[in-house]
Formats: sequence, structure tokens, C-alpha cells
Amino acid sequence: MSLAGTTDLSAKKGLVAAMNSERILLIEDDADISELVQYNLEREGFKVYASADGEAGLNLALQVRPDLIILDLMLPSLDGLSVCRRLRTENATKDTRIVMLTAKGEESDVVVGLEMGADDYVTKPFSPRELVARIRAVLRRPLPENRGESDREDRISAGPIMIDAARHEAFCHGKPLALTLAEYRLLATLMSRPGIVFTREQLIEKITGGEAYVIDRNVDVHVRAVRKKLGDDADFIMTVRGVGYKCRD
Repeated sequence: MSLAGTTDLSAKKGLVAAMNSERILLIEDDADISELVQYNLEREGFKVYASADGEAGLNLALQVRPDLIILDLMLPSLDGLSVCRRLRTENATKDTRIVMLTAKGEESDVVVGLEMGADDYVTKPFSPRELVARIRAVLRRPLPENRGESDREDRISAGPIMIDAARHEAFCHGKPLALTLAEYRLLATLMSRPGIVFTREQLIEKITGGEAYVIDRNVDVHVRAVRKKLGDDADFIMTVRGVGYKCRD
């Protein structure tokens, strides 16, 4: 392949990733199927979270508020129909698109799933390409009138981190981060422009809201605290020597 061809291919991949910025939660207890689905979705540029347990998957959905949920019916701790029912009763997820993915393919099962609130129903075995196509089709459907674009605009994602500005919460790999006000403001500021360097002075202004006496002025202290809470993802916040900090894009 020529250099020009390689450049075109890279640009195309970048465009696909940019177009498919939707966040998908996969609740599936079969490890092989989960890996297959996650691989195909991430290859198409989707951000994927996964859970192998009904109750844990429900809690994760309430935390990260995905754009679409792929839901198996036969799950440990809480079956898929119960998960679907509870998702439809929670304000945070009542309008979230749901695609059921299950081996239960009888007509009566499909009818029950759709009546329970699923947007589509895919039976196993399935074609990964067909599943991706049907997910895209569901995502293209208009959202209910009581849900606008503000929910998505309130969420900022970069690397493994997601900031929910409306709820003033931060998550790493879908798990909530226990941040102080200063730490939250620091992380949210860095994520507002991934890859862009912020000076210490700029960060002080952001995390103190212009009231430096409220919060310790030592930005480095807050950076160390956030990195500690990020654990294995501590390198998400990068030091630019002599200038300040930035987060990975």
C-alpha cells in the first residue's frame, strides 16, 4: 500500500471514530460473545463498557448513562427482562436505547422483550456485522421529545475517564471516582481540551474559581491526589516539564 493510501486509511479510521462517539454498555455473561461484540464495536469507533452480571450491569448503566445497552436475557443475579424493566423506571435510563441479544428466539420471547421496552431483538447465533448495523439503525432513531442533546453535551470522555458535568461526577472505566471539589475541577479542566497543556496558573484559576484562599494553591498536590485515585491509569495525566499538565487525548 502506498503512503498516500495509508494516510487515507488512517484518516478514514479517524473519521469513523469521530462519527461513532456513542457509548455502548454490553451486559453479557458469555465471555466469548462479550469479547466478540466488544471487539467489533470498538473497531467501529464506539466506546464500550461491559458487565457480566445483571445487577452490576444495571448499576453501571445508572453510572455511565450509555447511549445504547446490549442486553442478554439469561444473566446471573438479575435476569435481562428484570434489568430492562428497571432501566425503564429510572429517570437516568428510561429513554436509553436497548437491544436484546439472546438465545431465546421464540416469537413469544421476542414479543415479551419488545413489550418490556427493548428497541430491537437479536437472537443468537448472530452476525457481528448485522448486530453493528442494527445498533446503528437504532441509534439513528429520534430520541423521545423529553430527552434532548443536553445529556450528551454534559458528558466529556477521554481515554478511560468520563466526566458527567450535570451530576458533577467522574468515572474511570465506569467506576466512580471519589474526588474532592478541587480534584474534580482539575480533572474536568484537563479533559475539557484533551492533549492541550494547561499552565499551573491556569489550573489554579480553574480549581479555585478565582478564590485562591478557598483551596490549596499547590496544583501539584492535587495532581498527585488525582493520579493516586486513578491507580493503573495515573499516567492519564501527563506532566509537561516547565509548563504544566495535560491529559491524554
